[in-house]
Amino acid sequence: MRRSSQPVARRKEAGPTIIISVLLLYLFLPIVATLLFSIAKDWQSSILPTSYTLSWYGHIFSDPRFLFAVLRTLLVGVLTVSLGMTVMVPVIFVLAIYFPKWEKLLQISVLLPFAFPPVVAAIGLIKLYSGGPVPLTGTIWILIAVYFILIQPFIYQSVRSSLRTIHAKDLMEAAEVLGSGKVNAFLRIILPNIWSGTLVACLLSFSMVFGEFVMGRMLVGGEFETVQQYLYNAMKVSGPSASAVVVTYFLFIFLISGIVLKLGKRKPKGYLAHPKPGGEDQ
Repeated sequence: MRRSSQPVARRKEAGPTIIISVLLLYLFLPIVATLLFSIAKDWQSSILPTSYTLSWYGHIFSDPRFLFAVLRTLLVGVLTVSLGMTVMVPVIFVLAIYFPKWEKLLQISVLLPFAFPPVVAAIGLIKLYSGGPVPLTGTIWILIAVYFILIQPFIYQSVRSSLRTIHAKDLMEAAEVLGSGKVNAFLRIILPNIWSGTLVACLLSFSMVFGEFVMGRMLVGGEFETVQQYLYNAMKVSGPSASAVVVTYFLFIFLISGIVLKLGKRKPKGYLAHPKPGGEDQ
């Protein structure tokens, strides 16, 4: 019986392995093809390029337009994520702990960006902000305002899940019983314990802002060129150059993700180790 059960067990283990391998191949094959195309000097009738070059990367990194596009995108991303986290984290915490009945309204509001197509939303925003004493269309501020709304679902899901995981209501009640104020308990107990969730929210939000194209194209056009708009313009001029921009974009996001994950492993001051189900501490 033992001999016959071993092949069956191996087949069961091989099934998920094959599925995951096929999925990874499906996901990474376009990226590998783009990388090869970005470094190909001659690639016509063969499966792989016959010669390679890094001239396309030298071209984009020596182009001031590309460097300024990266800086603009970083500026918009950092400002938007900073504003979103500063506003949304306390709001989510207060509604979840003290006003749970009103949390449904917040859930509905964070789902609204998915209900309207980007083109329709952009046209409505242009109509709304093109007039008035301080028109915002064509400026960085309208991008930050729009992206602030778009990243709300990512912030809400990550932060709310973290609050449920640490049993934030119980922690706040214990802190208040021990004489701590609400603000002090939030800053010194709750925030350190949802550190990982907030970092995930920052990463997802920044990735969305860094890769967004429709809103930026329609709201500011060429007046505030971002990385995605630079990529759109590069596709009209040279395919390998556009591929080099895409690969650079992926590497940059990969680097940011690695930094965020490394920061997430650090436990900030005030972090409480939660016991495992078996009774052992982590």
